[in-house]
Amino acid sequence: PPLRVGIVGLVHGHVHGFLEQSRHSPQIEIVGISDPDRQLLSQASSKYGFDEAQLFTDVDAMIAKTHPQAVLAYTNTFDHRSVVETCARRGVHVMMEKPLAVSLEDATAIETAARSGKIHVLVNYETSWYRSNHAAYDLLHEGALGDVRKVVVHDGHNGPKEIGVEPEFLAWLTDPKRNGGGALFDFGCYGADLMTWLMDGRRPQSVAAVTQQIKPQIYARVDDEATIILTYPKAQAIIQASWNWPFDRKDMEVYGQSGYVITVKRDDIRVRRAAEAAEEKIAAKPVPPPYDSELTYFRAVILEGAKEDNLSSLETKVIVTEILDCSSFHCGAACCI
Repeated sequence: PPLRVGIVGLVHGHVHGFLEQSRHSPQIEIVGISDPDRQLLSQASSKYGFDEAQLFTDVDAMIAKTHPQAVLAYTNTFDHRSVVETCARRGVHVMMEKPLAVSLEDATAIETAARSGKIHVLVNYETSWYRSNHAAYDLLHEGALGDVRKVVVHDGHNGPKEIGVEPEFLAWLTDPKRNGGGALFDFGCYGADLMTWLMDGRRPQSVAAVTQQIKPQIYARVDDEATIILTYPKAQAIIQASWNWPFDRKDMEVYGQSGYVITVKRDDIRVRRAAEAAEEKIAAKPVPPPYDSELTYFRAVILEGAKEDNLSSLETKVIVTEILDCSSFHCGAACCI
């Protein structure tokens, strides 16, 4: 059977891809949509063909009337906590867009609410479904590269305004309260997430970060350039998050004692296994379902009892938020955690 889903929020640009995709998916049935902005509701209704009876300005009312098994949150990041707390009271599972929260305090509150409501809380990172990242993880954990020593992660694009995101999306992406920061939270989260996964859920010993405003005339209130350095007893991660890349990118370099793997977009990797070996470019093998897409995975966790692995666990996402919190103005330029 399809998973009965409610949509909470229409201000995250990724909602449009989901609404389009769900129209053709037998896995998902959208039963209701809530957003306080009636104009956004009206636009979604006309574009995707929802009935007036499915549209709500209040989350509680939407849940009470339409009885979703789960909600997908496309709100600003600050509102993730209130969405989870509302859903937890009613036993409704939640998947949200990355990152989990704007602060460790909110992340911990989300974890507490999820536990008390006995609900799953999942966070959708596009990079979770990249076969290239899974191939890099497997090479490292099979011992093909030796022990990990350094990981360098690059994520970002030209900037949200430059790529033309929707006005309602841009408004909160550039608001430090609703987004937690700028590029730091928007794209630094990917590297923190992947490194925590590669390190099997271990927290770093220390976090240091530098943020800049290269384009203050556009991004007056938030950073548009960020570098985070994480240290572990025998490894280091450098996370480069930017709204100033000349092109879109989400790639990673993993260096072990005896070799390296570099991910190339979603599907390919470059590998060198020893000093004398030549670099190989390899097509990564497909990730087995349900771990190959967010909708397949979300449905499988809720309806079929699929296991939440390290990459998707709430514990990992709380550590990611702790890293971001420590990297931001909440903690200063550097701290130990």
